[in-house]
Amino acid sequence: MSSASVLCQSQSCPNGNPPSRLECPTCAKLGIRGSFYCGQECFKAGWKTHKIVHDLAKSGGVNLPSDGTYNPFPNYEYTGTLRPAYPLSPKRLVPEHIPRPDYVAAGGKPLSEIQAAGQPPRILNAEEIRKMRTVCRLTREVLDIAAAAVRPGITTDEIDEIVHNATIERNAYPSPLGYRGYPKSVCTSINEAICHGIPDKRKLREGDIINIDVSVYYDGVHGDLNETYPVGEIDEDSKKLIRTTRESLDEAIKICKPGALFRDLGKAIEPVARANGCAVVRTYTGHGVNQLFHGAPNIPHYAKNKAVGTMKAGMTFTIEPMLNLGNSWADVHWPDNWTATTVDGKRSAQFEDTLLITETGAEILTKKTN
Repeated sequence: MSSASVLCQSQSCPNGNPPSRLECPTCAKLGIRGSFYCGQECFKAGWKTHKIVHDLAKSGGVNLPSDGTYNPFPNYEYTGTLRPAYPLSPKRLVPEHIPRPDYVAAGGKPLSEIQAAGQPPRILNAEEIRKMRTVCRLTREVLDIAAAAVRPGITTDEIDEIVHNATIERNAYPSPLGYRGYPKSVCTSINEAICHGIPDKRKLREGDIINIDVSVYYDGVHGDLNETYPVGEIDEDSKKLIRTTRESLDEAIKICKPGALFRDLGKAIEPVARANGCAVVRTYTGHGVNQLFHGAPNIPHYAKNKAVGTMKAGMTFTIEPMLNLGNSWADVHWPDNWTATTVDGKRSAQFEDTLLITETGAEILTKKTN
């Protein structure tokens, strides 16, 4: 036992990650600092992953960087050069006065989404639309603050802290935090990571590309937005990938209006991708967003899909194409059960906006204003 001022580092702490005094005794003997838990339950729950630190240290630190980070899945066959850099920082706290989505109290289970499964897309009233405009403006503000911090040397965990702080400063809740067990306040996907990358201690490097996916919950509704950014100077293929992905989203937005078919969005996206040597990811889709973080409609981004439904005034949803360099759209998951990467290690980019269908067309609620 040793005194400590750090929070419990368990990513699934049932007690809200309180200040903790229980230190892993093996880490203490090996000289690894900061492994604190609030109790035996949290310690045992994370043992399988945590034990890897001991194994690396006992083997003389093989593959253990000098900065103290480590790859928690050393036997996993990664498809590219990207590696996770653990340990993850403790769960960030949200002030008690900030309202939470229902899944926070339900241990991450989105009960409202489950109950709404199979229902048609919601048509929002004037007050709900006002709330969506507000939350999407806040979401844009948070993303732009995070994007301004992108540079070689910053870690994705530091970006997560920036997003978290900017969100709670607006009396809002970071929607990803705790959703289906996700441990952080933002998704950061680097290079071959398609989506859902978990912020960690890896430093961004010159030539990387990074997608930052920000979602904010405020006044009972969610906003959702992401963009892909260069880290310093990037190669021409990466520039083309980013440019093409943005263009594909813009082409999809152009056809949005009352009466347009959701399945036709893929028809606008895929030709742009193919003409520029990119493949459209099929596993992940756009979605309805309002009181629910994810709801109807379901929006595939590839051509010849079978999405059902017609756009109507008052609907709010995201379009978020993910494009891979090359001709493979398939993805694989890291053992963290979140990070999706390309199967061939080639780079991937994504752009997302939240839209409102109006009587005459579409309003980009998350549009950059300057």
